[in-house]
Amino acid sequence: MDFLERLYFEEKPNDLMTIGELLVDMISNEYDESFLSNGYTKYPGGSPSNIAINARKLGIRSQIAACVGDDGFGDFLVEWLNRDGMSTHFVQRANESTSLVVVNRSRSTPVPIFYRGADYQLSYSPLLEGALLNSKAMHFSCWPISRAPSRRTIERAIDISKAHGAKIGFDPNYHRMIWQKGEDGVSYVKSILSKADFVKPSEDDAERLFGKDTPFNQLEKFLELGAKLVILTLGKDGAIVSNGKETKEFATMASEIVDTTGAGDAFWSGFYAAAIKGYPLEEALRLGFAVSAYKLKYTGAVVDLPKLEEIKIQYRL
Repeated sequence: MDFLERLYFEEKPNDLMTIGELLVDMISNEYDESFLSNGYTKYPGGSPSNIAINARKLGIRSQIAACVGDDGFGDFLVEWLNRDGMSTHFVQRANESTSLVVVNRSRSTPVPIFYRGADYQLSYSPLLEGALLNSKAMHFSCWPISRAPSRRTIERAIDISKAHGAKIGFDPNYHRMIWQKGEDGVSYVKSILSKADFVKPSEDDAERLFGKDTPFNQLEKFLELGAKLVILTLGKDGAIVSNGKETKEFATMASEIVDTTGAGDAFWSGFYAAAIKGYPLEEALRLGFAVSAYKLKYTGAVVDLPKLEEIKIQYRL
């Protein structure tokens, strides 16, 4: 993956298939580091669903496979997807509560509290397999691999996607609290890294997986475990990216920070949109960071994004 070259994607009817959590984010109405706020507002959330929705707004074809509860919050999420023009064909319903994350509004790193129910009930099906076979790229995060049966679903999805030439993106957003007690989630996440074409940890993700270290040492640890392209985001300090042969530093493009929720998802959507549209790798990375900077100006993980080309003009790329 040379920084000056375009990534190759096989021609398929769908551009991006994201698999995993579709859930409700309850975000505090005030900036609050201690969960003392009296008011919270619900937003649609879940990293893969955020990415799919944002990517469509940016101008590529995207689909989401997820599982929500057969309850009012599940109805809210399905209706949200419908209003955003997203297909709900691959959204399953389970006799469980829709998963929920409570988040404190933050200008740095938000602190989540997790309430899980339906999200990890996602099952593999002929319908999902058909969608994977028709997609240029497949994306997932730590949520669906943290528990069965969705872990088995992701494992089969990776195998079928790789076998049919799709690119695979993995967000190693490890949180101990989403794994079952007594299970070594860190080892499992490390075992998955070599199966992905793109890996984007945050500095916090890297510390949870490897302990404290310098950013460049953390980057090297992901590469040693077989990751092919590693994008390590460093908040206000930008990011460092390595393809195993060359490492590049990227400064932040953020000029205004209202809410950091979903900033990483915004990057992913911008990166996928740019790469699939044929931009060279380095330019696709810059466009990803530009989309993230745009999102930071608004509350919630899913915001009213313009087309990618407008972002490119706005950030003079």
